[in-house]
Amino acid sequence: MEISKYELEECSASINNCRREVAKRLVGQKEVIDGILTAMIGGGHILLEGVPGLAKTLAVRTFAEISGLEFKRIQFTPDLLPADVTGTLIYQQALAKFAVRRGPVFSNIVLADEINRAPAKVQSALLEAMAEHQVTIGETSYHLPEPFFVLATQNPIEQEGTYNLPEAEQDRFLMKLLVTYPTPEEEIQIVKSNGNAINQPVQNVFSVDQINRCKSAVEAITADDKIINYIVSIVSVTRPEPGKNERRASSTQKKNDILHYISYGASPRAGIALLQCAKVAALFNGRSFVLPEDVQAVAKPVLRHRLVLNYEASADSVSTDELISKIIEIMPLP
Repeated sequence: MEISKYELEECSASINNCRREVAKRLVGQKEVIDGILTAMIGGGHILLEGVPGLAKTLAVRTFAEISGLEFKRIQFTPDLLPADVTGTLIYQQALAKFAVRRGPVFSNIVLADEINRAPAKVQSALLEAMAEHQVTIGETSYHLPEPFFVLATQNPIEQEGTYNLPEAEQDRFLMKLLVTYPTPEEEIQIVKSNGNAINQPVQNVFSVDQINRCKSAVEAITADDKIINYIVSIVSVTRPEPGKNERRASSTQKKNDILHYISYGASPRAGIALLQCAKVAALFNGRSFVLPEDVQAVAKPVLRHRLVLNYEASADSVSTDELISKIIEIMPLP
């Protein structure tokens, strides 16, 4: 299936309209806005990490409004139960039977706020929903509405009373976005608005029909075999080989030794996500084919939560983003 120039222009117009509407409420945060758009079009889920007060919840709520999709927010707390997320069976005494009470996960856009504040059993309740787009209550499975999109936030500065996300669940997220502090110029605009941006009306410019058209356009975007090999090379180089780390440990060039800092690398699912996001990046740029720069543009948000670093990385203050940048730098272009 080929994509026409008209379809590319139509999708580009929808994407630009989204950016314009979101900018009415959010100052700056271009990477976050484009990242959420990428996941919505790519059919994945987002993990948002940032300190409180950086408008993470506002961003998610705004995207729900401009798309006209049903939105639910779940505040994760240590006393939350899996049934509070997925739903449960309620006994109706008058009818002498059980009835299903569906949880807040039955929505198009679900904000899992501070997901690392809930125990593992509650976090894992999202796994089936995120992977299979269905929820099992009792002995029956129920399909979730389409589109279904989970955005989970976590606070990186408070670790007391929190539960780290299991690696298996992190891998379910298409991308991990870091919400950073605004620039001084952007913060001046935020303070001048006195927090009234939340009341700024936005228009429905990204309906389900438009989302589906963009998804169809992404499926039609082509990637040469050389691009596929490039993606696989990036992913596979993150996997340590048994027995080699010991020999590398005595090297004087540890900073340039990527595998010296990695305990576990990215799985093939990372390669699939990298290709999907690279296609969306090509769509953003109005192209019907993927270039290496599209892959490079999405490498950090796709891979940063899929690499497990060891204590050496912590001791040398090496981050996943630095390692990914190094991989992109040394990897030969196709």
